[in-house]
Order: sequence, then C-alpha cells, then structure tokens
Amino acid sequence: MTEPLTIRPDDARYRGLTSGSNTRWVGSPDYIRLVWSTEQVVDALQQAVDENRRVVVRSGGHCDEDFTANTDVRVVIDVSGMDAVYFDAAMGAFAVAPGATLGRVYATLYKGWGVTLPGGTCPTVGAGGHIAGGGYGALSRLHGLIIDHLYAVEVVVVDADGRARAIVATREPDDPHRDLWWAHTGAGGGNFGIVTRYWFRSPETAGDDPTRLLPTPPTELIVSDVSWAWDSLDDAGFARLVTNFGEWHERHAGPGAAHLSLYSQLKIQHRSAGSFRMSTQIDAGEPDAERTLDTFLAEVGAGTGASYTVNDRSRVPWFYAVKEWFGFVEAAVARWKVKSAYMRRALPAPQIDALYRQLTRDDYPHPYAMVALVSYGGRINAVPAGATAAAQRDSILKLMYVTLWTDPDEDDRHDRWVRECYADVYAATGGVPVPGAATDGCFINYADADMADPAYNSSGVAWHSLYFKDNYPALQAAKAKWDPRDVFSHRLSIRPA
Repeated sequence: MTEPLTIRPDDARYRGLTSGSNTRWVGSPDYIRLVWSTEQVVDALQQAVDENRRVVVRSGGHCDEDFTANTDVRVVIDVSGMDAVYFDAAMGAFAVAPGATLGRVYATLYKGWGVTLPGGTCPTVGAGGHIAGGGYGALSRLHGLIIDHLYAVEVVVVDADGRARAIVATREPDDPHRDLWWAHTGAGGGNFGIVTRYWFRSPETAGDDPTRLLPTPPTELIVSDVSWAWDSLDDAGFARLVTNFGEWHERHAGPGAAHLSLYSQLKIQHRSAGSFRMSTQIDAGEPDAERTLDTFLAEVGAGTGASYTVNDRSRVPWFYAVKEWFGFVEAAVARWKVKSAYMRRALPAPQIDALYRQLTRDDYPHPYAMVALVSYGGRINAVPAGATAAAQRDSILKLMYVTLWTDPDEDDRHDRWVRECYADVYAATGGVPVPGAATDGCFINYADADMADPAYNSSGVAWHSLYFKDNYPALQAAKAKWDPRDVFSHRLSIRPA
C-alpha cells in the first residue's frame, strides 16, 4: 500500500495543492495529507483532531466556494488518490471511492459491466462531493439522481470523545446507522465526516448479476447543438423562447411522462457573445426519436421570430458523448462565481424580463456570463421529498447563474454582476428563489455562501430552508449524532441541533 504523504509549505508541491479548480480560492494549511486508504484517513483525521487543527477533506477540488481552500483551514486531507471503482461481491454492490472522477466512474462501469450512474456531465468532477450533494446529469430524468441508487456509504467520523473511526451505513430499514446514509443523499460535502467509499445498487434490482444492478445507458444518442443570434431576438422573442423551453418541461415533468430520455441545456450567454446555444440529447432507441427531437426544437423556437443555426446534429455512441461531446463536456475556466435555483414551473414573466435586462447590459459586456436552464424532473420526481436529503422532488428545471473569468483583478466586477442578476430575477422574494409556486430554493452542489448573508438574502427565509427545506431538522439530528464536536464545518455546513 502506498504510504501517506505530508506536504508542507516548504515542499515544491505545496502551491499546486492549496487550491482546487476554482483558483480564486487559495488556502494556507499547515500541511496537506495525501491518503490512499480508509485506515490512512482514520489516522490523518485522528492526528488533526488530537492537535486541535481545523480540518477539511478534498476529493476532486471543484467546490464553488472557499470551503476547502480557506485561510482558517489548518489541515487538508486529500482523498483524490482513493479512486478505485469495482464490484464488491460481498456487499452486492458497486464500490466507488471518493477520489474517482465521474469520467473514471462512467468508463469503469461501462467497460466492465455495461452499466452506469445518472451523475453529472463534467467528467473531471470527483465522486466524493458530487454524490453527497445529490448529483444529477443527462440521464437523471430517465433514472433519477445519483443518490437514488446509493446503497451504502463508509464514513470516517469523530465521536464525542474525539476518537476517529470508520462507519458503514446502508439504506436498509433496520440498519442502526441508516441516518448517516440518509445524510449523504443531498446535504453536500464537509458535514459529517470523510467519505471513504460509496456503494451503488438500484433499489428495484435483485440477484447478484452485476450487469443488472445499475441502469443500462443508451446504446446510441442523437445529439443536437443549436444557437440563436442575439441580433435576431428582441425582448418579446427572447421571452417566448425561454417560456417555450420551460413549458415543454412542465408538460414532461412527471415520472411517467413521455420522452424522459430527452435532456437539454439552454445556455444563455450575455449578448456580447453574439449568440447563445441549446444542447440536447435523446436516446436514439426511443421510438420516433428523430421526430421527438425535431418537435422539441420546433416548440422551443416557435413564435420567437428567429431561426436557429445547427452547430451539430448527429448520432453518436453514448460512451463517446459522455466523454467527448462538446455540447455538455466543456472546458473549465480558472475563476467563477455561481448561483442556482430550482423551478417548479416555467419562469414567470417578471423573471424573464429581469434575465433579459441583465444579459443585455451594456455596462457589463462579458461573453462568459451565462444563465443556464437545465432539464430536470422525470424520475427525479418519483422519490418523496423526505426519502433522501435532497428535498426538491417536484421541479422541472434547474438554473445555474455563472460568470467565468481569468484575471484576479476582476473578481469584484464579476461577482457584482452575478449578484445583481440574481437579485433582479428574484426581486419579488427578497433576492433569492424562496420555495413557492414557481421556485423551490437552491442546489447545495452549486454552493453559494451569499444565501447565508442578509446583504444578499433579504427574504427572511433561512439559507438552510433554501437548500434543504423541511429536511433540515433531520440533518441537524444526524450532525449532532455523527459529528458532535463540529469537526467539519464551513459557511453552508449543517449546524448542530
């Protein structure tokens, strides 16, 4: 077994390991511990607790906020080297270590057994935080969230006496640790302990044949990428386009709706980009898939007064698309700020008007500012709100507000735009998407510490109600039980009851 490594400030590798993908956040820990096994995690965590050093865990390093790269953090336990993916016959489930990237997970499951998980579309994201936050992706309308297939989790926790130990918790009703499993189905990372292994087996499966224990991906996809020129759309045409996209998803939101294999991202870049895109995929094996895609494209564009340009329309193997297709697998940028919202119905007219204002501002001509409307619902909405920690189970869309840049001197400028855009869209509810008829709060994997800041959230609705709704008291109870010393904390972590 590879021995753990301790990287300190005098090590040439230190600078490269003090930040994640979002390079605007740079930590200054006393040391970074690279580990490769559960036993090494136990030892590393025990040392940090014994020395009274604030400790965090990092897997893929894609955190949107400074939760792992914070100047108050003294120890980073880096589990990226724990990247195994295999079938565990003793557990009767597929094991995924937290450092495995989604690309590695998909490749290993597909090549080995012809199965997959309905996780995210960014192949470099680490499984550790993605799963704990209730990850979703291009197959989620068809197969639910990734956590809907989570059978068990191994977590290194610290008890009231300060002793680190590994606990295995399953979804079995009689498991005394079941609440720890449940807490890892949508609360986000950095809350209860350090995950060292996940196990997956779909709830409806039986037997011991691995090829039947997880969803089978489509053999082939029809993919489409189209774009609209901003100059071809006035405010009314823009509003019609956004409304059409939302109303299609309203009509196809239920667990039994038609065309659950159709997944789309409407990525509306700032007007200064000249155009914006919509990327879509559908299972080519679905009856009349070509006609369904054509109908979808026609319905989204209907009445806008503009026609789209086809950037790509092709049939590709699913495994190619999940690794390579530019519609969903896109390059990362060094610095970003992100916000989120769940939608229960198509965007109301005042919200669309605000989007148009913000995305056509002349005082912020930045082509990498974007609001993405992303397909949701379907089988995601088959699960009751309290069955997992992910409480939003009747939404039709998920929205991402994001701006991307490279120059550190421009941080304030870009932060200001995304905050002003978000505040404008949700002006009627205190600047945030308060759960109600149209909106349903925020997504913890798009972490946004502004939600806990009254300067940006004047709704009177607590940040935890935006993220976790009625599930928060149960999460607090799990926190009190499994992390009674509050060893794991950040600005959006579960607070002890």
